[in-house]
Amino acid sequence: MKNIIFGLSTLLVLVGCGGPSVDRSDSFIVIDAGHGGHDGGATSGGKREKDLVLQIAHRTAKKFKAMGYSVHLTRANDRFIKLSGRTKIADRKDAKVFISIHANAIANKSRFQVVQGVETYFLQKTRDAKSQRIAARENAAVLQGADALSKNVIIDSVLNGPKIIESNKLAIDVQGNIMKHLREKYNTKNGGVRPAPFYVLVGASRPSILVEVGYITNNKERARLFTSDYQERIAKGIVSGATSYIDNRKKELGF
Repeated sequence: MKNIIFGLSTLLVLVGCGGPSVDRSDSFIVIDAGHGGHDGGATSGGKREKDLVLQIAHRTAKKFKAMGYSVHLTRANDRFIKLSGRTKIADRKDAKVFISIHANAIANKSRFQVVQGVETYFLQKTRDAKSQRIAARENAAVLQGADALSKNVIIDSVLNGPKIIESNKLAIDVQGNIMKHLREKYNTKNGGVRPAPFYVLVGASRPSILVEVGYITNNKERARLFTSDYQERIAKGIVSGATSYIDNRKKELGF
């Protein structure tokens, strides 16, 4: 039995399930902290989405780098980046994945303390009313001035792309790992993986997801979101989920 355990441990290290000892320098990660500058995103209880997601983005980037990845933040401070600028970075850097980090919110005050949880989205049209509503709120700032035809052309051009299935797989891995780390201590609701027409994901011709880390309109969840422990657990989940996805893809395709 001891020989079997030793053999399995050795195999895990050899196939790359270790940490920073694995050479991941060829895997470039782009992390997008949503909103910024004049666009504060969702606000509640004196807290702003743009500040929260930047904090989590920095924590996530630090953990990716500790694993040996090359990392780029679309914004490292409080400034607004146009939609085209966010996704072009991922293609220019030949990133393995594009991860956009946001916080959720609802307008119905009577449900502020009811609606909560973590959700991960990948780009796709959907008839689901909740997904459409959340996407519309996040899209508002980046699509100012765009007419209906332009919006449809943008989304339709991507829905025929080859990365939707891979983005779905990435979303599943990231969502599952975020929940794993959070539920070691918290009773966080699992909002699951959902398709939605988020325009920040349009244009990146690689696996791309948008993580809604929680509802800033929920008092309990908002308080947790602005603690270092909760943010660290979210960051760990994102990194371990993306690593699982990338390692599996390397085994499948050798990319």
